[in-house]
Amino acid sequence: MTRPALTHRTRIALTALAATSVFAALLVTTTGRAAADKGSTERPKPTVVLVHGAFADSTSWDDVIRKLRHDHYPVVAVANPLRSLSGDSAYLKEVLAGIDGPVVLAGHSYGGSVISNAATGNKNVKALVYIAAFLPEKGESAVDLSGKFPGSTLGDALRPVPTTNPDGSQVNDLYIQNDRFPHQFAADVPRDKAYLMAVTQRPITDAALAEGAAEPAWKTIPSWVLVATQDLNIPPAAQEFMAKRAQAHVSGTKASHAVSVSKPWKVTEVIEDAAHSVR
Repeated sequence: MTRPALTHRTRIALTALAATSVFAALLVTTTGRAAADKGSTERPKPTVVLVHGAFADSTSWDDVIRKLRHDHYPVVAVANPLRSLSGDSAYLKEVLAGIDGPVVLAGHSYGGSVISNAATGNKNVKALVYIAAFLPEKGESAVDLSGKFPGSTLGDALRPVPTTNPDGSQVNDLYIQNDRFPHQFAADVPRDKAYLMAVTQRPITDAALAEGAAEPAWKTIPSWVLVATQDLNIPPAAQEFMAKRAQAHVSGTKASHAVSVSKPWKVTEVIEDAAHSVR
């Protein structure tokens, strides 16, 4: 059977259709390749390392971690030993040594003293974030700084428990009395959760709070500070003084000392502001 001859108009239409199909295929291929190239060259996000302070543990960061992971940040929450400032800092240094790439290092409360010590000389730490935290100068202790301005009621709320270090030296483990914990530490946290925090609190030694700091990393690494304006552990005036001295990026929020629990979105916002500075 002889096929009918194609008219001149039909040949033109088929040629145009074929050209359109080739162009579409090239467009899809080029677009896909560009997207792949963009994905391959996009800078990875820094790892956020979170360090809790005294009378808390890593679960105090839970809601912050959820928000950071939702925003695709790798996160490490460190179990701070709370035994001595030098020993806790040495432990954090070892944790940091096991992390590849840039790091945003955040500390709450006494954790601020620890990150200040541990980050010194570490080129991977690109930003420091202090959440209702200490930013000590060399030689200063947490005890020195918390007493520098009026407003802390922590001393009267503490319960000391004598304990022996592995080397045989005697120290006191310090706890916040359970019935005073909600008001002292977590006044803006729901009462049932605050009581759980009281029962599960981890003690810190009096020696750790009294130990002087080493050369601080905030002198060479950009810093962000979140001031908790209703803090009864570290007076807000002390937090503001330390932030100004460090020439940090400062913001504030109406919160208790447990700001990572009561205002996790604000804490995350400050951490991500610091992370956005990492290039």
